[in-house]
Amino acid sequence: MLQAHESSSIGALFRERAGIDCSAVALIEGDRRVSYRELNDRVNRLVHVLVGRGVRSGDRVAILARNCAAYVELELAAAKLGVLVAALNWRLSASELSHCIALAEPSLLIVAEDYIDTASKADSMNSPQIILGAEYDACLDRADNHEPVIQCGGEDGLVILYTSGTTGRPKGAVISHRALIARGAVFGMDLGIMPHETFVAWAPLFHMASTDQALATLMRGGSVAIIDGYDAEAFERTIASENIGWLPLIPGMIERLLKDFDGRALRIQGIRVIGAMADLVAMHHIMQATTALNAPYVNSFGSTETGLPPASAGLIPIGSDSIDLAKRQSSLCEIRLVDVNDQDVPMGMPGECAIRGATLFSGYWREEEVTKEDFRGGWFHMGDMFIRRDDGQLSFMDRVKYLIKSGGENIYPAEVERVLLSDPGVDDAVVVRRPDTNWGEVPVAAVAVNDPRVTTDQLLQRCERQLARYKLPKEIRFVPFNDLPRSATGKVQRHEVEPWFVAEGPQSDNLE
Repeated sequence: MLQAHESSSIGALFRERAGIDCSAVALIEGDRRVSYRELNDRVNRLVHVLVGRGVRSGDRVAILARNCAAYVELELAAAKLGVLVAALNWRLSASELSHCIALAEPSLLIVAEDYIDTASKADSMNSPQIILGAEYDACLDRADNHEPVIQCGGEDGLVILYTSGTTGRPKGAVISHRALIARGAVFGMDLGIMPHETFVAWAPLFHMASTDQALATLMRGGSVAIIDGYDAEAFERTIASENIGWLPLIPGMIERLLKDFDGRALRIQGIRVIGAMADLVAMHHIMQATTALNAPYVNSFGSTETGLPPASAGLIPIGSDSIDLAKRQSSLCEIRLVDVNDQDVPMGMPGECAIRGATLFSGYWREEEVTKEDFRGGWFHMGDMFIRRDDGQLSFMDRVKYLIKSGGENIYPAEVERVLLSDPGVDDAVVVRRPDTNWGEVPVAAVAVNDPRVTTDQLLQRCERQLARYKLPKEIRFVPFNDLPRSATGKVQRHEVEPWFVAEGPQSDNLE
């Protein structure tokens, strides 16, 4: 039986790939193109820099930076040295960052020049630092470049990605080499990504959307185009020059992309698939984006803890205007839908998704009790509700913790949001709960529209045609698109929208 240290690691697999595709382009950053041989050389130098700074196998190195080549270099160097990279979310408040740094206890902090002041305020541990830019490059120039001995195996952690729910401090999800290798396999198997296609890493590298797929691409011989956030010019240049496997698009930025490209004759080298999180995107935006970019939309449902699984194997065809967003189960995972007693629910009934498979994370860093609870019975309980249909497809209902209980009935906000988002005049919608003296709580909606002629009556009539009456929003409030608070992945933060309605106090349901 193999011991953990005898199994493959990301570092070993990248080293092998660098020997196979040494002259192929590994990284694209602006006009800079870095070959696999050059990237491996820089990664080796960084390993020796880290060792020279006292970093040892099992330590943590934190990074506070926006997307850049050095971010990927650090992850690959850590993958050879046996170090965990604590990927800090630069969007967090100083107190949240302080918590994340203290949780990881890094031996070294790598900081972009723009975040030097932020890091000094947040790092109460006064960790040793390397500043990205001239200092970082000078360190690499002086370092040895010989290939280090790989000091880690499949079950060792590689990255700590911070995740949190609607309340509480961020938790550090430990993603192992084994999980990242498996995520790379699912990336190719379910989305049909070819080995030498380009992945566009524009979403933050502190999030699984970019880190998972960037590492998957570099284990396969493809190129990673690094873009610092959504940049229309960079997008257009990359689309025109690269054969792209997956171009992720997320809620909140698709509207901007469509406006930037509206009426333009785009030069497209080739795109296999686009998009993510279709449930949170207006249907007319999906139709427009697939048509404009000539690629189907990934009907995904994954998480930091699970990768692309449990349900990201389905595609929405080019130009489709269907609002049926049922999902296809991902490869390399098993799924159960369970009730509050962890018993399997009957077909067609909502249940919490419990999953097991090779893509799963290892647990939350220094959160043993939470990890034990979430992995109870040998299955990871996601906290997301689905219905398994007769055809095997999975319909997402909502988060377990955000179920609206109105007069004894269960209402899943995502179900109502899908109906609102199917209206061509709606660019985004979020449904939250509001206290009510008659029913306990009722659904209400904040909606961003693109047409001033859209009325609340129009949207309510659409809901009435597709939903039970008790599920209808009891108030629809029109808000500017840019006022909707979003996470790093573009999801509207319900807990920040709720006070908009609660502040006005309980109101009686006038639609029952």
